[in-house]
Amino acid sequence: MTSDPLQIPLDQLRHAIEVALRHVEASAGSTVALEHDYFWSVPGDDLYDVTNEPSTLTIGQLSESWQHLEGLVADEDRAVGHHLVWLADVIRAIGHSSVL
Repeated sequence: MTSDPLQIPLDQLRHAIEVALRHVEASAGSTVALEHDYFWSVPGDDLYDVTNEPSTLTIGQLSESWQHLEGLVADEDRAVGHHLVWLADVIRAIGHSSVL
């Protein structure tokens, strides 16, 4: 299962996110209410090891992920790579929302 790393052009990724968010706004309006706060999370070490079943699951919390993102918006100098993980938590929950 080894191959060259997938190359993602960030301008195309940014555009895809914008298009998806426009769709959400057209369907749900300017805010989205998420029904659930807690979710199952697979730790990073296990997430991409598809040859083995994850050894542990952890619990994530959407409100906590959102707090981290609000902090990022308030102070962009505090950006760290893990903000993308918190962003993914929230976006995944929106994508699973029955509102859309």
